[in-house]
Amino acid sequence: MNILQKIFKEHYEEMIYLQHPRDSVIENVDKMINCGNPSFGGAMYGCGHCGNLKFVPFRCKSRFCPTCGNKYSIDRTTSMSFKIIKTPHRHCVFTIAEELRPFFLKDRSLLNCLFSAVNSVISRMFFKINKSQRFTPGFICVLHTFGRDLKWNPHIHCLLSEGGAGASIPWRKVDHFNYRLLRDSFQTALLSELHSRLGDSFKKVKSSIYANHKNGFYVRALPNKCEPSKVIKYIGRYLGRPVIAASRIDSYDGDFVTFHYNRHEDEKLITETVPVLDFISMLTQHIPEKHFKMIRYYGLYARHRKSDLKLHRAISKEKHWIFLSFNRWRDCILHSFGYDPLKCPVCGEIMLFLKLYYRHKPVPLHELYERVMRKHRSRSPSIVPKSSLS
Repeated sequence: MNILQKIFKEHYEEMIYLQHPRDSVIENVDKMINCGNPSFGGAMYGCGHCGNLKFVPFRCKSRFCPTCGNKYSIDRTTSMSFKIIKTPHRHCVFTIAEELRPFFLKDRSLLNCLFSAVNSVISRMFFKINKSQRFTPGFICVLHTFGRDLKWNPHIHCLLSEGGAGASIPWRKVDHFNYRLLRDSFQTALLSELHSRLGDSFKKVKSSIYANHKNGFYVRALPNKCEPSKVIKYIGRYLGRPVIAASRIDSYDGDFVTFHYNRHEDEKLITETVPVLDFISMLTQHIPEKHFKMIRYYGLYARHRKSDLKLHRAISKEKHWIFLSFNRWRDCILHSFGYDPLKCPVCGEIMLFLKLYYRHKPVPLHELYERVMRKHRSRSPSIVPKSSLS
């Protein structure tokens, strides 16, 4: 049991009855608390040479879990890297005024406005280069609702290609971004989106924000020399990683939690000690609603056209299987920690899969196969025989 599991398990009832968490919070906390619990099932492996047995419990697959969240980040990074075009990319950060943060916390559906505002700003910027060509870049947006201090601070990390494909021009390099245009356009687009959603009651707040932020919202889009070879690292760093790593929690005495972070402004190490329920609230506020997409693809990375197949990808299809192999449970542990989890500790032979257990009962493999095939058939489009159409 890691320290986060211990904190939430010891204060679970207090969280439920005092904080009245959302359904998605309860679901993810329940998963995280029981992550790695053998009573929920797992796989049994055995050594055919000496008879030694090893039980590997199931994981929760929740992004809120520090262990499974990192695995999710690795998997998403790999799938994203297959889409990346072999061209320099720029890492942009779109932030909002502090006065707007409570609106997004109260109504989480407004977070969609952040994505649509960024999409409209970037699309318009490239469209203005040549209106007849309608240049389209490829960009990926990732929503972060937290800062290093765990406070509510929604902002968008965007990985944007320095160039776009036109109607007849295969590719045009674009390495000059008008920062003033980005700031002003993003502010206008977002405030207009919020005004249309919230109605005239938002007019007063909108006017005050324009008065207090005359230079627009801060948008970081400086050249960072993000070559294709470094794109994957950028994606992995700013992907939907867990809110806090267990290594950042310094101590927990049952009533207070001490954690640390490097302040963004000057990278100074800051240590904070907060009551345990406040710490729980700081973490759970960043759990998204169920089915809410924190990562979204736009432009060339969202569409599927034959002309886009001519664009060179950073990773060729022939190499996909190599990268996917690194994400398998066994290979991932081997590369991360330097040992083979299926190597028998007694005799050194490779252990074999024996049985699958779920809730203390063995699950026949043919049942799993039939269950998967039923799901596959239900998702596949129905094929109508030609004879029935005549």
